[in-house]
Amino acid sequence: MEKTLLPDISGQIDIDSPYPLTPEQTESYRTQGFIRLKEVFTPETLAYFHPEFTGKVFELNTLHLPMEERTTYQQAFLQVTNLWEESELIKQFVLGRRLARIATELMGVSGVRLYHDQALYKESSGGITPWHADQYYWPVSNSNTITAWIPLQPTPLEMGPLAFSAGSHHLELGRDLEISDESEAFMREKLSDAQLTEVEEPFELGEVSFHSGWTFHHAGPNKTGHHREVMTIIFMDKDMRLAQPKNKYQQADWERWCPGAVLGEIIASPLNPILYERD
Repeated sequence: MEKTLLPDISGQIDIDSPYPLTPEQTESYRTQGFIRLKEVFTPETLAYFHPEFTGKVFELNTLHLPMEERTTYQQAFLQVTNLWEESELIKQFVLGRRLARIATELMGVSGVRLYHDQALYKESSGGITPWHADQYYWPVSNSNTITAWIPLQPTPLEMGPLAFSAGSHHLELGRDLEISDESEAFMREKLSDAQLTEVEEPFELGEVSFHSGWTFHHAGPNKTGHHREVMTIIFMDKDMRLAQPKNKYQQADWERWCPGAVLGEIIASPLNPILYERD
């Protein structure tokens, strides 16, 4: 996929250069199921892309119900998916090599493909994001999936930053639950019973978290007067194969995010380009 060159603003816009990971960071990710990395992007880089993300979210958003009329899931955030299909500028960001290389190295694979992207804008007075694991929704053949969670502003606790249950990707429990009030209540109890540590901390501007597809995570309500604006990118092993869907959501994901993919074969549709390969 041909890339359009970004303007050179004194070298401040950087979405492609390597981000140095230590062996300790890689081991921490594999043990805990998530990692938070500081200064992945400069403030100038985020400021450059931020208006385009936000403009497209509010242009394409279809959820306009009053907050009190929404379900718990709808109260959690405005969700707009595959923005890279809607904007050449966003395509540059999503196809950038920096995040893709981090994802490759954390998972220990030979390269990654795009699964899809999504913006998650938790509105002022938006509610909780219930405990859940993302891979419940994905028809993929193994656990080599990872999500980059990219806040577009400093995110204090009052704004509802993403929180993780450390080591929960090793649990088999709860993998059949969709995100809901039921998943929140059930997993809150079970994660506590398992004595797993919940990690909830503010995010600095430029900080990015990465979590495994089976890592349980949630977020608190947004108690501030501003939207919590977040972009996410989901990566998968470049050799990931399509698995038989186990629920209606996985069937829908096959049709939307992996068009033309064949059961048992590598997911190599036009919507799943390789974003990084090791030399």
